[in-house]
Amino acid sequence: MEYEAIIGLESHVQLKTKSKIFCSCSTKFGAEPNSQVCPVCLGLPGVLPVMNRTALEYAIKAALALNCKIAQKSIFARKNYFYPDLPKSYQISQYEQPLSSGGFVDVITGGKVERIRITRVHLEEDAGKLLHEEVKDSTLVDLNRCGVPLIEIVTEPDIRSAKGAHRFLTILKSILQYIEVSECNMEEGSLRCDANISVRLSDRQLINPSKEETGKLANWQTGKQLGVKVEVKNMNSFKAVEKALEYEMERQIKALEEGKRIIQETRLWDESKEITVAMRSKEEAHDYRYFPEPDLVPIEIDREWIERIRESLPELPEARKARFIKDYKIPDYDASILTSSRELADYYEECVKARRKSQVASRRFNKGIANWIMSELLRELKEKNMGIKECKVAPEHLAEMIALIDKGGISGKMAKEIFVEMFKTGRKASQIVEEKGLVQISDEEVLAKIVDKILKENPKVIEDYEKGKEKALGYLVGQVMKKTNGTANPRLVNKLLKKKIVFS
Repeated sequence: MEYEAIIGLESHVQLKTKSKIFCSCSTKFGAEPNSQVCPVCLGLPGVLPVMNRTALEYAIKAALALNCKIAQKSIFARKNYFYPDLPKSYQISQYEQPLSSGGFVDVITGGKVERIRITRVHLEEDAGKLLHEEVKDSTLVDLNRCGVPLIEIVTEPDIRSAKGAHRFLTILKSILQYIEVSECNMEEGSLRCDANISVRLSDRQLINPSKEETGKLANWQTGKQLGVKVEVKNMNSFKAVEKALEYEMERQIKALEEGKRIIQETRLWDESKEITVAMRSKEEAHDYRYFPEPDLVPIEIDREWIERIRESLPELPEARKARFIKDYKIPDYDASILTSSRELADYYEECVKARRKSQVASRRFNKGIANWIMSELLRELKEKNMGIKECKVAPEHLAEMIALIDKGGISGKMAKEIFVEMFKTGRKASQIVEEKGLVQISDEEVLAKIVDKILKENPKVIEDYEKGKEKALGYLVGQVMKKTNGTANPRLVNKLLKKKIVFS
């Protein structure tokens, strides 16, 4: 029998404001517990919240980037529930009249475009944080996070696989970072995701079920109906989201195949065991009690402000990726990596522009820049735990180095050694080449003498090559490179060796 998953995601994104949504307390991560609180975010009697304008602007910016329609009027509501990390016993959120709705994100997988609809993007305040492992047999409460501004991004149940969920979250994170409204750091809790998943028989399976299968259909929601959903929480990475959804899909299918009933519940992802475990049942749970927040006026947004925000949006990642493929003639994979962050995409384009100042960049040069960024540069950044903004290699310096390779001034092997020095010091390749005497030997007469000597010293290797052993030629090239301390032009060395062996 064939099945499909029905997945919807709820992502909570911390906005990159300096102060909280309804008070002036700092949002800085890593402060001493309960050091960034005040009577407003602690919910003490007699205090009044005041809306953070920047938080509202960032929320509008995110909603527009996700193709949502901004509501003419939206209101805040009190979401009532009792939990130790919520001192007011209610959370200020939005419910019946959210900030925006009706958006979408297009996910391109294998050349096919899948549209994931966005139900709503709304503003709310964060709760505190419970610490369960700091003291034995006790739970501590840190309220620094109370009142931190969040947007909640809710999708329709349009995602059909765990990999699709991973891809959507990757694109969502990239969009939010491009427009600079959030750091989207899952380790620091500035991006958190809950997933709702159910399974059902695929449309193809339902066409002509066999007699044996007909009995099982009683356990399934069929056709276009949705099955009983399960909410999965406690996933701290996109990979964890993918693994949790894969596990949960298999668990639900197995249960239904065995004639069991799926219970609507919340389950937690256990990273160490790679399983989901039941947290609480939702079958008998009532909805949260919402009512309008009496201390905040409705939000009515000027249309001109919305258009100014819309005009300020940068070129978004999927559009930039398509342009890179078209304008720079680089592969889809390269474009995906290079546009994964706005800073990295900017760096690549600065490299291309630096080369174009002297001559039009060729397709080979554009690909060469992409290769060096994706391999050497990203590897060095990862090893040193640095971001592209901290990189000492200026784009024009990387372009200059690649130009030296193209002109035969240095070899690819030499370039790797030079690049390490550039990364450490920020110096130009030409300076390092001159200082260390690393200029590539491309003088045919000079190399011919060295090649003659190597051939004279290795008659057995020449015989092996003439018998069809291609590796023998590589050995001879290596000997020449060794003799010249790696400064010989390898292409010219190959050419001379083949020519001299043929005519020897």
